[in-house]
Amino acid sequence: MLITAQLLLNFQRCARRAFLEVYGDPEQKIPPSDFLLKLAQDSQAHQQMVLDEQDWVQPIYPKGDWKAGAQATLELMQQGVEQIYQGVLLVEEAGDVMVSTPDLLTRQSGLSDFGDWLYVPTEIKLSKRPKLEYQIILSFHTYLLASVQGAWPETAWLWLREKGLYSVDLWRSLPLMQEQLAELVDLLKTGREPEVFISRSQCSHCTWYEHCYGLAQSQQHLSLLPGVTASRYTVLQQHRLTTVEALASIAPQQLEALPGFGRDVADKLVRQARSTLHNHAIPLPTLPPDTLPTAPIELYFDIEAEPGLDLVFLHGILVVDRAKQSQTFYPLVAECPEAEEQAWYQFLELVHSYPTAPIFHFCPYETQTVERLAQLYRTPNRRIKPLLSRCIDLHQWVTQTVTLPIESYTLKLIARWIGFQWRDAQANGAQAIYWYTQWLQTGDRQFLNAIIDYNEDDCRATHRVKDWLVEFLSLHQLPANPDLITGNGRSLSLGNPDTNIVHIAKKLQGCP
Repeated sequence: MLITAQLLLNFQRCARRAFLEVYGDPEQKIPPSDFLLKLAQDSQAHQQMVLDEQDWVQPIYPKGDWKAGAQATLELMQQGVEQIYQGVLLVEEAGDVMVSTPDLLTRQSGLSDFGDWLYVPTEIKLSKRPKLEYQIILSFHTYLLASVQGAWPETAWLWLREKGLYSVDLWRSLPLMQEQLAELVDLLKTGREPEVFISRSQCSHCTWYEHCYGLAQSQQHLSLLPGVTASRYTVLQQHRLTTVEALASIAPQQLEALPGFGRDVADKLVRQARSTLHNHAIPLPTLPPDTLPTAPIELYFDIEAEPGLDLVFLHGILVVDRAKQSQTFYPLVAECPEAEEQAWYQFLELVHSYPTAPIFHFCPYETQTVERLAQLYRTPNRRIKPLLSRCIDLHQWVTQTVTLPIESYTLKLIARWIGFQWRDAQANGAQAIYWYTQWLQTGDRQFLNAIIDYNEDDCRATHRVKDWLVEFLSLHQLPANPDLITGNGRSLSLGNPDTNIVHIAKKLQGCP
């Protein structure tokens, strides 16, 4: 069995992914997304920048011939070469062949089979943080290196973006690596395919995602239910609650005492299962004491940013004038990184020209970014505090008032469920980052226009969700007038949500 460092890295992220890399049908993989390709390019550029400052030698061998690569690397180490780039470390153990290619092997003083020198491994990573998974891979390099040179190095290094060299605690990471390695070997030797489990944050960029997601959908797997984490799913399995129907049919009190649940989680999961099973929106038993305004003029706000450059390159504002029945979209674009400040002040000028209009956004990222930019460009608090006081997070409102039959409470899934469609169905924030990079590199305005269209659709989707939510709440007899949906400041009992499902579904417009 061939065990590589990349396979071990995949196993840390997802056991099923590692299994599929060995036993899966390659035809079921999808090509890497544009965003993943961009990350690979950025990583290569960072690595090249580091290498340009080093003197190194690279072993020469036929591509894919690990044994030849290991022999060429060994000869360089025996010669005492100061630094080796992507040398091949190969160790055969109990019938398994383990291979790794650390970015750098650096000569240091010490005793080894080679003489009075030994080598220490370094991995060059684009990350700003010394992620544990990277430390474990470095420990794998070190484990093989110790066998090759007959001596353990005292340390290993991560070369991180911005922070430079980071010393890895091998005493801590080596036992973790050995545990992970043993589990990986056992998985591959037994050939037991791990159960599918969809975690959007971890799975969305995997090239096996469509294959696994299709399987999960066909099984109506519980991992597609919001709130079902891997640890909670293990507990549900132990109690034979492995289907949406089973979870929807029990009382929340039956889940409360289980590890990792409690009353709130139990209530949410059972309600989510019932909403999904019947494909209907279910109002929460209590509503927040705040109010959701409907004003003559409303602003809908969405940001596009490139975290790698620490850059906000687009502030999108949709101005909805209900009196004039008009909608106007304003894309405030930083066409180059140096124009970020100009776009920021254009944003401030626009929102302050509507001093009483509520500003709707989805999730706290927009307000967090406003606060960061205000600090960066030393914008006075008197301009920022009134602005932030008008901001309303619709994600918070949705999750505090209604349970929807969707797999995740993202803007895309909520808006699509109520009937909104993006012009480019594949567009997302990661794609927008790729498009912006392409715009900077090529000057081709179609990339910038694609970002603007996507951002406008995000703003219009936010508007659509807001209007749907106002209508949904009004159907539950909340006091309302043309200018403001008001609350009475106390929790409002909505009765048994299940008895209202059919009634709600018949009255809601735009609901599937």
